[in-house]
Amino acid sequence: MSDELGFLIADAARLMRRAFDTRVRSRGVTRPQWRVLGLLSRYEGSSQSALAEMMDVEPITLARMIDRLAESGLVERKPDPNDRRAWRLFLTPLGTSNLEQLKPDAVALFDDALSGLSSDERIKLEAMLNVIRSNLSRRPTEVANG
Repeated sequence: MSDELGFLIADAARLMRRAFDTRVRSRGVTRPQWRVLGLLSRYEGSSQSALAEMMDVEPITLARMIDRLAESGLVERKPDPNDRRAWRLFLTPLGTSNLEQLKPDAVALFDDALSGLSSDERIKLEAMLNVIRSNLSRRPTEVANG
């Protein structure tokens, strides 16, 4: 295995981000905002700190994104019933609608990116990427203990 694999993965991710930005620019939602909406659709009621960790951004960076999404009526903050200092995040109906409108763009992007691969190859690629993600998601102590 060569160092080239890391560059290929990084380049593919960078080019997909760029292509997605180009496709959705006219919709008025940025890719990071779309990512927040997507994560909230899967993990509704997440705290801001948990969502920041999922996105690998600083909590203050996410707070600013959430401010803009809340001002646009796409996300709402609700007090955490177990912690007066924390907020839970939820999609609004408008946020859900915007997310649904963006899905065809994402599907088309993946179809373009994966053209030339058979259905079986696509399934295998997804499985392999899931293994990589799982391997890299383990805590350092898990890796050391083996």
